[in-house]
Amino acid sequence: MAIYDFELTEMSGQRIKLSSYQGKVILIVNTASKCGFAPQLEELEMLYQQYHGLGLEIIGIPSNQFHQELATNEETNDYCRLHFGVTFPMTQQVRVNGADADPLFVYLKKFQEKDR
Repeated sequence: MAIYDFELTEMSGQRIKLSSYQGKVILIVNTASKCGFAPQLEELEMLYQQYHGLGLEIIGIPSNQFHQELATNEETNDYCRLHFGVTFPMTQQVRVNGADADPLFVYLKKFQEKDR
C-alpha cells in the first residue's frame, strides 16, 4: 500500500483522492482549532499560497481526540477559514490514535517507524 491509495473526506463531503497528488509535495497536518499551535495555520496558508503553484499541497486533518477541536466539522471549517484564512483542503474530523484511528494515520505512523 502507498500513500496514494488513500482517500479522505473534505469538509464539504467531497472525496480527496491522494492519487491525484502524485508528483507533488504533500504536507499532511493534524490540526486542532483550540490548540496553542493553531495560529500556525496562518503560516501554513502563506506557504500554500506561495508554493501551491509549484506543486505543494497541504491537507489539514482535524481531530478532537485531544479535546482541542470545535464540536462539528462545520464549526471547524468556518473557524479555520475566518481566523486563519485557510484555503487549502481541510478534511472532516478523524481519530489519529487508538484502535479506531484513521487508516491514513495508521499508515503514516508505520512509515515513520521504518525510518527510525
